[in-house]
Amino acid sequence: MYRKKECVAMLLAGGQGSRLYVLTTNVAKPAVPFGGKYRIIDFPLSNCTNSGIDTVGVLTQYEPHALNAYVGAGQTWDLDRLRGGVYILPPYQKGKASEWYKGTANAIYQNIQFLDEYDPEYVLILSGDHIYKMNYNTMLKQHKKTGADATIAVLDVPLAEASRFGIMNCNPDGTIYEFEEKPKNPKSTLASMGIYIFSWKKLRQYLIDDEGNKKSSNDFGKDIIPAMLGAGEKLVSYRFDGYWKDVGTIESLWEANMDLLSPNSGLNLSDDNWKIYGRNNGAPPHFTTKDAVIKHALISEGCEIAGEVAESVLFSDVRVAKGAKVEYSILMPGAVIEQGAVVRYSIVAENAIIARDAVVGGCPTDGDVDKWGVSVVASGVRIGRGAKLAAKEMADQDLPDKI
Repeated sequence: MYRKKECVAMLLAGGQGSRLYVLTTNVAKPAVPFGGKYRIIDFPLSNCTNSGIDTVGVLTQYEPHALNAYVGAGQTWDLDRLRGGVYILPPYQKGKASEWYKGTANAIYQNIQFLDEYDPEYVLILSGDHIYKMNYNTMLKQHKKTGADATIAVLDVPLAEASRFGIMNCNPDGTIYEFEEKPKNPKSTLASMGIYIFSWKKLRQYLIDDEGNKKSSNDFGKDIIPAMLGAGEKLVSYRFDGYWKDVGTIESLWEANMDLLSPNSGLNLSDDNWKIYGRNNGAPPHFTTKDAVIKHALISEGCEIAGEVAESVLFSDVRVAKGAKVEYSILMPGAVIEQGAVVRYSIVAENAIIARDAVVGGCPTDGDVDKWGVSVVASGVRIGRGAKLAAKEMADQDLPDKI
């Protein structure tokens, strides 16, 4: 059946997220909860819907079960379409050969047949582990206007941080003449966001050629983009000036959640003109007792609060007992904080229990969370009565009662 589409999005969602440690032991990074009611993958999927891109391939690999179940048929993001919609694309056996996705470029290469079914003019490549709101259609319009073979979204970052990113060196008209992967002495501050639009016929051939190169790491940043630059293809930068954060570390995930509490962070989830859609679990409204104290916090449905909560983000069905204190923390779905327990500067994962009088985390002495660190309790773990999890420690198994 002929299903021509102008642009198809390919969402790379198979990352292990090893720098999130115990939070990604059993789930892929894009499936990690975020912002009280969402998961990280809600952001690129919502961006696609809001940008009018209705055909999305979601490439999964590491621990895909929760992610596959969450995405489903795409109804949450209005992507359950008769022609197009959302498709889960795991690695699969072809003939006698089968292999995992070896890199970002190889992942797209293995799905050339899927893309050819839609015969797109353009392919949008996205990452499933970034928090941002972006109109991809505006980027596509620039791509067509400039006649680019590839358009790469870039963000102007502080010079001190530029060496952490892939840096695009550009001419005054925005065309890219050089790409440097995490340079020690960056020539510019235009960091690649890992968001690309390619003219499909051009990219298709580069993917085939790259696959035939046994020395290639099969990566867009390391191989495809340098190859296109070396061949004289037209690569153009697309400058993005909104909120964007790679939540690939414990600290960055904590910071992005805290940004939701700051009116000046640039991350606004209350904008009706660009909604972020997430699945509703059907929990009842949250309940607070007359003794509860809540100061500047996000409280989701199903929560029962009898203690003190300040500067924190609480997901659905969280319970904070009388006499418990939660400050500058993220409590994921089903977390329980029992009477007298104290949780500060921490991430408590799904269904974890902080037992009576236990203490998790602490306060940074110098105010620098990156240096000081965030404490993390893994999903389903119980921190026993009176036990203590110090600052920057992670619990991936139960801690016994101390009293």
